[in-house]
Amino acid sequence: MTAAASDLRAGAVARLRLSPPEWPLVAPLGLIFVGFFLAPLALLVWTSMHADAEMTRLGPESWMRFLGDPFYLKVAADTLLLGLKTVALTLVLGVAIGLIFLEASPAQRTALLFIIILPLLLSVVVRTFAWIVILGSEGVVSNAALALGLTSAPFSLLQTELGLIISLAQIELPLMLLPLLSVMGRIDPNLLDASRALGASRWRTLWRVILPLSAPGLTAGCLLVFASSTAAFISQSVIGGGRLIYMPLVIWQQSIVVYNWPFAAVVSLCLLISVLGVIGVIHWLGRRVRA
Repeated sequence: MTAAASDLRAGAVARLRLSPPEWPLVAPLGLIFVGFFLAPLALLVWTSMHADAEMTRLGPESWMRFLGDPFYLKVAADTLLLGLKTVALTLVLGVAIGLIFLEASPAQRTALLFIIILPLLLSVVVRTFAWIVILGSEGVVSNAALALGLTSAPFSLLQTELGLIISLAQIELPLMLLPLLSVMGRIDPNLLDASRALGASRWRTLWRVILPLSAPGLTAGCLLVFASSTAAFISQSVIGGGRLIYMPLVIWQQSIVVYNWPFAAVVSLCLLISVLGVIGVIHWLGRRVRA
């Protein structure tokens, strides 16, 4: 049987190698990818190589200005930390909702998925401005704290990092939940029953069974939330105001207000490279957990 199975595998590999190339099917999508992504990216790299705002000469001055200024390096670090903090909060909320999803009936799961998808039907601008009402000095959070006696005076979470992280977590939560619940919905309930039958506590079942099996969904959700939250210009500008400065705001200021396109291109490329680097680390950690 082993020899027969080996022959079958060898025949399948041979057929795959001898099959005609399928590049004509991929060519249209490849051309679209080149036209709408690689070409603008190449133009962005070319723009960043200019030394002055008028783009009259080439030089590394724009890159040296960004990499040599501690202010812009701090802005880059704050942007990445904002994404990581948002990922951490959405991860906790996502796992909690995922556990509820595991125990729910099929009808309850359908209702829960509808509730998760419903915010995506609203514009990000609408959801962000709704948080102004919630986080303001006369908002729900301030009034609730006053009613519970946690504070003696109204307060505002607007233009604070905490308020921005809370609002981003709610806005980006569907991006965490959709891949996570998709993976969790395929977990065999018999595995959970077997874990409990062998004497494992609920926490041990969570750490040793549920989370490892949910690692692909967790990884995908973390990637989506991090990439989206670091580039969330609307939320960062509306909730953060002028007190919180992140890389998307710098890009907007340099390109629209100052008209320094080379420096805006440098900041854009640095944002792209740094986000891709963190995404690579998250993907590597996800593979380590699955292994």
